[in-house]
Amino acid sequence: MAHTFEDLVNLERLAEEAHAAYIASPDGDTRAAWRQAADTFQAAVVEHAEAEGASRYEVEMAAKKAVRHPEPEAV
Repeated sequence: MAHTFEDLVNLERLAEEAHAAYIASPDGDTRAAWRQAADTFQAAVVEHAEAEGASRYEVEMAAKKAVRHPEPEAV
């Protein structure tokens, strides 16, 4: 089953959180958790891009932008 764009955003968010945990406490366990989260995100990006006939790079960058630079919420 292909991942939705929302799934990708959630997986990237988890990878970013795991990276922050590794930066805060750099050890083998937090590094492994970060790498696993990043690998899971990358695999989902490839799957989504193939299913949508889209560029893997563009899909990845759109998900990362949504996490790192979210649009302001309407008031």
